[in-house]
Amino acid sequence: MDYPAPRLIFWETTAGCNLHCIHCRRVTVADQLTPQDLTTEEAFKLIDQIATIGKPVFVLSGGEPLFRPDIFEIARYASDARLPVALATNGTLVDDEVAARVKASGVKRVSISFDGADATTHDAFRGLAGSFEATIRGFKALRRVGLPVQINTTVARHNEAQLEDMRTLAKDLGAVGLHLFLLVPVGCGVEIADEQMINAQEYERVLNWLYDVEQSEPDLQLKATCAPHYFRVMRVRRAEERRQGITRDLPASHERQVHGHGQMHAATKGCLAGTGVCFVSHRGEVFPCGYLPLEAGNVRREDFGSIWQSSPLFTELRNPDVLEGKCGICQFKTLCSGCRARAYGVTGNYLAEEPFCAYQPETREVIL
Repeated sequence: MDYPAPRLIFWETTAGCNLHCIHCRRVTVADQLTPQDLTTEEAFKLIDQIATIGKPVFVLSGGEPLFRPDIFEIARYASDARLPVALATNGTLVDDEVAARVKASGVKRVSISFDGADATTHDAFRGLAGSFEATIRGFKALRRVGLPVQINTTVARHNEAQLEDMRTLAKDLGAVGLHLFLLVPVGCGVEIADEQMINAQEYERVLNWLYDVEQSEPDLQLKATCAPHYFRVMRVRRAEERRQGITRDLPASHERQVHGHGQMHAATKGCLAGTGVCFVSHRGEVFPCGYLPLEAGNVRREDFGSIWQSSPLFTELRNPDVLEGKCGICQFKTLCSGCRARAYGVTGNYLAEEPFCAYQPETREVIL
């Protein structure tokens, strides 16, 4: 039986970028297009291959995708192929004209990264003075043309105390969502891991904060990325509330998990690397996700559908019974699976236990 099509495919349109973010997955910093980038025709071929296996959300990421002069042509091609298209940008290159072209190209949603709730914090992490204000301007330009825009925030030591301020910023700007990305030590992130990684107990605090905020922010879509243990946190919190006689509506994340409503915001379980998402590099390599740099194949040599269905790497990632350490015996392993990229970044073994999880499994009984 064929494995279901991915829910999201992230394509690194180029490694080029105008910022120098200290946490970026790219090992080298590029401020221009590179000759290794897939050509326009190769991008069209990739889109055709994806469209034959399903209709996953096709995320144009980077680097900075707006570096590519053909990005609007590619977005339109993907949209015409009936793929829901999203654009992941740092926002600094967006003005009213660019915003109008983004909308005309068929993009359905834009994500913009804010790594601090103020200019001092954001600019220091992004490596460019003035980037916070430029990002605000880009965000507002996209909203003026009617595009839904979400905020992505990499949570690390530099901004973990600003979560409430980030929520306020998202609401003030009219963001449709606030997605928290828990730092993964890969690429440049390896170099800052000791300084910037929050520990397992701090992860618990952040994820419990997210659970509480979901109860009070029905109109702001909240999501934890690279934090699969959130699904365990949610289950444990719900059980505690039932024991205390507390009854309240399920958080939005549970509704997404069970019903999967909203393609751009769907979340089916914890770690989706190679199971519900994958990442295509600017050179055509297919990785389980953007933070797990292990190649499952290359679209310059193989059909994308064949890689997705037949890669031994993906087959292994789809089997929770091969997980090691406490992840292997955890009753939440099917629901969570631990972050495979974080395990690889810390231990060199992508099947190892999640190194930034404070939970100690109590039983081998698996909770689906």
